[in-house]
Amino acid sequence: MEQKSPVELRCALIGHPVAHSRSPLIHRLFAEQFSLPLRYDLLDVEGPAFNAAVQQFFATGGLGLNVTVPHKMAAFALADQTTARAATAGAVNTLREDQGRLVADNTDGAGLVRDLTANHGIELGASRILILGAGGAVRGCLGPILETGPALVRIANRTAARARQLATDFTRLGTVEGCGYDDLETATSPFDLVIHATSAGLTGETPKFNRRCVAASTFCYDMFYARGDTAFLRWCREAGARRLAAGWGMLVEQAAESFEFWHGRRPETGSVIARLLSA
Repeated sequence: MEQKSPVELRCALIGHPVAHSRSPLIHRLFAEQFSLPLRYDLLDVEGPAFNAAVQQFFATGGLGLNVTVPHKMAAFALADQTTARAATAGAVNTLREDQGRLVADNTDGAGLVRDLTANHGIELGASRILILGAGGAVRGCLGPILETGPALVRIANRTAARARQLATDFTRLGTVEGCGYDDLETATSPFDLVIHATSAGLTGETPKFNRRCVAASTFCYDMFYARGDTAFLRWCREAGARRLAAGWGMLVEQAAESFEFWHGRRPETGSVIARLLSA
């Protein structure tokens, strides 16, 4: 009797641009852990074509979509149903279809928190955290960070009003403040954790802020990733920090959350992070 080939499971990343993405490799390595016949594509789609591209993907048998810039807000608006963490973030990075309804999640914050706590051993509860940037990436991560019970989360941004508004949106979840970079000049003691999430990471620039915010004991984390130190991590090292990490682990951990959202199985992540770092 002729054996039938397993049905191919089709997932993809949609955004613009996407050619640089490591997501196909990450999800292929996840799928190999369960012997799943996964195909993972990159869909380079500009803003006006986003909704139609999503509908076409699922209409032709697609299983799950990851969503990256600049479409996370559009994905939130398009969804019929959201998880609690996606609703809190007001942005979406993962989509699936369930009985004709588009279900959405945001796995960024969970991925960041897991990388910090499980992979780097950072204790977030009762800590003082400084986040640089007030864009969509920060909005997606604030809820899960505040759920860990930090003593303070301060959001600093070039446009102080934007940071203050973002802080106001999340004050119900914990002690969070917004300010401009200039307001950090009054800082007299270092933070326990500094997270970089500004668009300057895309161009290799470093937001200039008070070096007293960083000390040897500060854990400095860049959501962006590169071979070797990013510009932000080099700045922190020069400021005296000795504990640093780029966002490779967050990339893999948020992908694992998406994989479980689609397939109902949680992949092991340590070996995948190691593979990316050694590639």
